[in-house]
Amino acid sequence: MKQSHDLTLRRSGRIAKIKEQTIIAGLVVCSMIAILVTIGIVASLAFEAFLFFQKVPISSFLFGLEWSPQTAIRADQVGASGKFGVLPLLSGTLLISTIAMVVATPLGLFSAIYLSQYAETRTRDWIKPMLELLTGIPTVVYGFFAALVVAPIIRNTGSGFGFDISSESALAAGLMMGIMLIPFISSLSDDVLSSVPKTLSDASLGLGATKAETITKVVIPAAIPGIAGSLLLAISRAIGETMIVVMAAGLSANLSLNPFDAVTTMTVQIVTLLTGDQEFDSAKTLAAFAIALLLFILTMGLNMIALKVFNKYRTIYA
Repeated sequence: MKQSHDLTLRRSGRIAKIKEQTIIAGLVVCSMIAILVTIGIVASLAFEAFLFFQKVPISSFLFGLEWSPQTAIRADQVGASGKFGVLPLLSGTLLISTIAMVVATPLGLFSAIYLSQYAETRTRDWIKPMLELLTGIPTVVYGFFAALVVAPIIRNTGSGFGFDISSESALAAGLMMGIMLIPFISSLSDDVLSSVPKTLSDASLGLGATKAETITKVVIPAAIPGIAGSLLLAISRAIGETMIVVMAAGLSANLSLNPFDAVTTMTVQIVTLLTGDQEFDSAKTLAAFAIALLLFILTMGLNMIALKVFNKYRTIYA
């Protein structure tokens, strides 16, 4: 009987070990697929960008002040040689993203602080779902609202004060994008603030600190890594937004930091360049891959900054 029991235990142990090894192998395969897909994307972008830089000098691309990628479709046609300076696209991207973050950061953080620290359970239960409802709205709807409502209001208000504001402006796109990012920042920051151990705030209150002092000097510093990460993720999302910019800011590649001017972004130009009957190996089409590679490098840099911020301010609570 004892030998039979030992044999059953050994068999169960072997089966459990085989299952564990199978699960580990599956996880390794999934990880390798994700890594290989990422490498494939980067390699394809780099290859097509290399072909583009054979036609256009990289210095002209990175430091050029004009963007006009119109070229002849065929060799027997007379067309413009094209100007591929990416600085107007980069400035438009940064301008709209900055406006969006100026709008979204305080509203998102303050709403997160209220929901996690001040709101009663009943109030939180109906405010938080309403905020997160905004994340389910398609960006094209935000674009329509910005083009039909926000942009005319900004233009008419500016005209009343003597400002010459374009019907499609960076300000309209940035404001609408900021509203779109509010629930994103609020939800992530709320989760981070709520995860701070309650013993920290209780100890602060027990020492005589007020509620506001506890939040500003104990809770928020403890949640800095998560908050910084949520803000950098929001910046990455703002940089990659397309529909709102197309409908509210237009397609004009202007090198301007004036929020009242019409500008465009890198993602919008990627879509524009890959639309039409241009030959795939033309400089106009290949420029989309060069822009995409630059955009990838920028977002990767933001993610690396987020990781460094997290590692620098990370605190382990017992």
